[in-house]
Amino acid sequence: MKTFYAEEQKRHDPKAFLSSGAAQPNPEQPERVERLLAGAKAAGCEIVRPRNHGLGPVAAVHTPEYLHFLEHIYARWQRIEGASVEVIPNIHPIARSGSYPASAVGQAGYHMADTACPISGETWQSALWSAWSAVEAAEAVMSGASAAYALCRPPGHHAFADVAGGFCFINNSAVAAQVLRRTASRVAILDVDLHHGNGTQGIFYARPDVLTVSLHADPVRFYPFFWGHADERGEGAGLGYNFNLPLPRKSTDAAFLQALEVAFQRVRAFSPDALVVALGLDAFEGDPFGGLSVTTPGFARIGEAIAKLGLSTVIVQEGGYLCDELGDNLTAFLTGFGSKSR
Repeated sequence: MKTFYAEEQKRHDPKAFLSSGAAQPNPEQPERVERLLAGAKAAGCEIVRPRNHGLGPVAAVHTPEYLHFLEHIYARWQRIEGASVEVIPNIHPIARSGSYPASAVGQAGYHMADTACPISGETWQSALWSAWSAVEAAEAVMSGASAAYALCRPPGHHAFADVAGGFCFINNSAVAAQVLRRTASRVAILDVDLHHGNGTQGIFYARPDVLTVSLHADPVRFYPFFWGHADERGEGAGLGYNFNLPLPRKSTDAAFLQALEVAFQRVRAFSPDALVVALGLDAFEGDPFGGLSVTTPGFARIGEAIAKLGLSTVIVQEGGYLCDELGDNLTAFLTGFGSKSR
């Protein structure tokens, strides 16, 4: 299997975020890339640099207003006397249907859902190359590969069409799905990250051509809190095309695999032409976020189970944070997937 990754993705290096009101070191560190690359190589993957695909694939799922903000906000922020080194919002609208602020501070609050996605001078390019890795993986599958892995960093599934959040700026899984739609009439996104893919859900919530399915820790007391509940089914033409499977905290391999079988029932009923797997490895029992308790062998079983769907598959990296087993967990998933894929 080919792995798509560009070195520019390491340049985004966030320093801090607020957790329960306290400043903490940001866990979305460049070192994640080294661990994941080692894991992909151990699984026998060929590492390939993606091409520059321009803004087209990104603009297909994100608003021009938001993309202009991401590209230019850092330079604007630096012109504010006494501003922080990174762009971090300090005010948010209680509703987003009114006027659009002209100030950098106001726009940061408008376009950034939380403090976990600080923007530096390197963020825009890193996020673009991350998205282009997803584009390249999707195009590889469209060209006949049964599967491809996009080592996307920064991750993407918390990014809405016009909002960054949860370490995410450009929604790589959504970008991959939209690229696949060029040749696939229906695409399913299966998100197995510890956290609900709220941005992905938001982008496709009113669309019937992309099914979004997410397994994640129950958000009633866990990030992202306001999305990911079982009663969120889509709206308008997309009603019935969103399916959430919140899991109790500390759920083990058995519970996760049982929920995965329920997810497969919905995917099969949708009968997609292609699949995007939003692969979070933070469901691991030893991940710093500690929400679920999937083991390393469990990731191999998850990979095997998904491969049995027999769909052309783009695997997009989402979460999974610094622990000794991070690379091993990726190796387990990719090896398990490869052992059962076509």
